[in-house]
Amino acid sequence: MLKRTHTCGELRPKDSGKEVILCGWVNTTRDHGGLIFIDLRDRYGITQIVFDQSACGDFYEKAKKLGFEDVIGIKGIVRKRPEESINENLATGEIEVLVKELEIFNESKPLPFMVTDRSSGLENLRLKYRYLDLRTREMQRNIYLRHKAAQTVREYYNSQGFYEIETPFLMKSTPEGARDFLVPSRIHRGKFYALPQSPQMFKQILMIAGFDKYYQIVRCFRDEDLRADRQPEFTQIDVEMSFVDENDVMTSTEEMLRKVFKNTIGVELEEKFPVLTYDEAIKRYGSDSPDIRFGLELKDVSKVFLESDFNIFKKAVADGGFVAGLCSPAMDYLTRMEIDRLTEQVKNWGGKGLAWGRITEKGFEGGISKFVEGIKEKLIDIFAAKPGNVMFFIADKDYRAFELLGMLRSRLGENLNLIKTDSFKCIWVTNFPLLEWDEEEQRYKAMHHPFTAPVAEDIELLETEPARVRSRAYDIVINGVEIGGGSIRNHRVDIQKKLFKVLGISEEEAERKFGFLLEALSYGAPPHGGIALGFDRLIMLLAGEESIREVIAFPKTKNALSLMDGSPSEVSEEQLKELGIKITKY
Repeated sequence: MLKRTHTCGELRPKDSGKEVILCGWVNTTRDHGGLIFIDLRDRYGITQIVFDQSACGDFYEKAKKLGFEDVIGIKGIVRKRPEESINENLATGEIEVLVKELEIFNESKPLPFMVTDRSSGLENLRLKYRYLDLRTREMQRNIYLRHKAAQTVREYYNSQGFYEIETPFLMKSTPEGARDFLVPSRIHRGKFYALPQSPQMFKQILMIAGFDKYYQIVRCFRDEDLRADRQPEFTQIDVEMSFVDENDVMTSTEEMLRKVFKNTIGVELEEKFPVLTYDEAIKRYGSDSPDIRFGLELKDVSKVFLESDFNIFKKAVADGGFVAGLCSPAMDYLTRMEIDRLTEQVKNWGGKGLAWGRITEKGFEGGISKFVEGIKEKLIDIFAAKPGNVMFFIADKDYRAFELLGMLRSRLGENLNLIKTDSFKCIWVTNFPLLEWDEEEQRYKAMHHPFTAPVAEDIELLETEPARVRSRAYDIVINGVEIGGGSIRNHRVDIQKKLFKVLGISEEEAERKFGFLLEALSYGAPPHGGIALGFDRLIMLLAGEESIREVIAFPKTKNALSLMDGSPSEVSEEQLKELGIKITKY
């Protein structure tokens, strides 16, 4: 068997005259009558090889029959290409290899789509033949980026004295939020393990055990409805630290991210990421994961509209709601027809409607102008509005007005090409509410998870006004995508139990679900906190992709199916019987 001496991305003019062996896949083939040119490909690059009929002997006919994706090995002599034949698009474009020997390792069947043109196959077809999709230039690049990023993450945390420690994949089921994937036990029939949604409790246990700096690039599992940025199995960068506060965790995370961006795509992130509280993020951008690559910031104009004759908005504010506004450029684009389309979109999002007005040389005109006679100048001043601008307003209960206008802001940013797609803007969002009310279950739920610590001065509000309690939580957002989140944890067992009580978790349920952690906290737990970053989402951003399926080697579809291997699948009656499980129709 021919064993390669060089890769297909390695040879240069300095190698001219060398006898080399290359192995790879037939990327393209061109028969020029007496000369056959083939681009031979491996993961390192492409090299042009040449079969000259006068020099090939009996294997020239075999060369003529080579097809796309046949796997071959060749021995030949490196030579410079003629000046007019240099391919500047290839790193090896100044040389070619004159073939002296050919070995065909494997012939390929006709392809379901062209590996050289990924767009020739729809996504489901590419997922079915993922091993072919992974040969494409795009996927080879994405998987390399993933590898490079993972190595950089490890290099950073290792250099900072962190231990990489593995946590179990088989653990106790503690459903809180998304559903667990359950694994039946053969040895303990009728009992189940759960696949971890995150290593949250284990990494807290590691802090109690005295390993004050832990990290792990770990697989996690959630049985939830899917979308572009979710998978039933995903990877996160998991970090925990002892004797720290929020600033320590955030600073460390920033340093790690700066190294990842620099080492993988050569981008320098800013030295210090901006920080917004949850309240500021919602009121300025209408989102707790704001995209700050463009302006169009929102304003709270509730008090101003109390002075107007617009009774619908006045009533919304009087009932405890808000009026949110934004000022947009591009009046020419925002025709009445386009504004009507945007109004319908707001209604589709669940809003009641969209109020608007144009700024012309004469002032505030059109839309709701007749209802705001007394406040026109105030509105123009608040937004520093200029002729050619259009103002939009939404009134709704709680923060819903800002959230709806935030969605409109994002839509305008895209439609008006205001987003700088070649830049990366990072931001921290802090001081989230600790709890959120669940209307369906009529109880409070943890906004992040039940181990997040409340802000110290808000602890006394847990029993009297739980909705006002702020958490010591923080999210890292890049280009409007929540990349990760973390918090300082409850290291005192009395506060943890108090929080369980507010969440409606009885002492018996707390003991059943989290008893080992509560007991561990009572044996001298240090103050600690950490963060978990979605590794797949991070690579998606680095690669400029729209879906994490594009940066995972073997992803599932939106319906959690693996089209390549056919999972999930039925299992035999013997397997079920061994586990003590019977499938019933429902």
